[in-house]
Amino acid sequence: MTGLVYKSTGSWYTVSTELGAIYQCRIKGKFRIKGIKSTNPIAVGDVVDFELETNNDETTGVIHKIHDRKNYIVRKSVNLSKQTHVIASNIDLVFLLITIDNPPTFTSFIDRFLVTAEAYSIKTVLLFNKVDTYSDDTLDEVKYLAHVYRKIGYECIGISAATGKNIDKVKTLMTNKVSMFAGHSGVGKSTLVNAIEPNLDLKTKAISTQHMQGQHTTTFAEMFDIGFAKIIDTPGIKGFGIVDMDKEEVSDYFPEFFELKQDCKFNNCLHIEEPKCAVKEALDKDEISYSRYRSYVQILEGEDEHYRTDNWNAE
Repeated sequence: MTGLVYKSTGSWYTVSTELGAIYQCRIKGKFRIKGIKSTNPIAVGDVVDFELETNNDETTGVIHKIHDRKNYIVRKSVNLSKQTHVIASNIDLVFLLITIDNPPTFTSFIDRFLVTAEAYSIKTVLLFNKVDTYSDDTLDEVKYLAHVYRKIGYECIGISAATGKNIDKVKTLMTNKVSMFAGHSGVGKSTLVNAIEPNLDLKTKAISTQHMQGQHTTTFAEMFDIGFAKIIDTPGIKGFGIVDMDKEEVSDYFPEFFELKQDCKFNNCLHIEEPKCAVKEALDKDEISYSRYRSYVQILEGEDEHYRTDNWNAE
């Protein structure tokens, strides 16, 4: 039988067939030793083949094949530094939720996420959430960041999951697609999903006022059918470790750098100390964002964010 993975809890997978039959499945042990350096060889969004077995009048499935993925979002595993964690696969669109101060989302996190999405050719839309709660100064910061990323080519939308502001725009973009919602804990992913489809009634919690961090409510990545689209809700990510990327290719996933690299003196220019570097010249002229360049250098030098995610139980 063939089915689509809707939920992964580390040891069991919820799989739905084309006819809508749902089975709890596990994997054969060999998936873990096939050279797959991932803490979760199977992710939400995977298409798998499985066989049914019955024990004590209970029918479950055993997954024996993963179909090729068209793409996936991957980051460094939290507990095992040399392994990766696939957040979800076969995604049409990612919505990255950003909040300025409740909790804060830093540009280093945004840029690392965007680099990974670019590497796998996954379109990303930036959603600046909670705009109904911001002061004038904070709204100015939202406008500045939106300007930075729109200039590069990313679509940016100011939304309020709580009041419904611009939720229709999000729905339009989602139509007939598999969309993943990502961001730190507390940025409003589950609240947004509830605003899009209230019948799902996903759990939400308040922000911790002491640390300005979200309380984890989504424990595992999970896909939902909402009629006009599929939604993948994900646990809050505190940081994003880049994996499987050579230094020479990192700048290719910064679209504004890639556009300029042909004008660099050296074909293999890393845009750090090389002479006649078009990227550094553009930086000096304020034609590219300093925060983006700083993120690039940090990735190149192997500096990781403090990447840790509570409740990634699969790890």
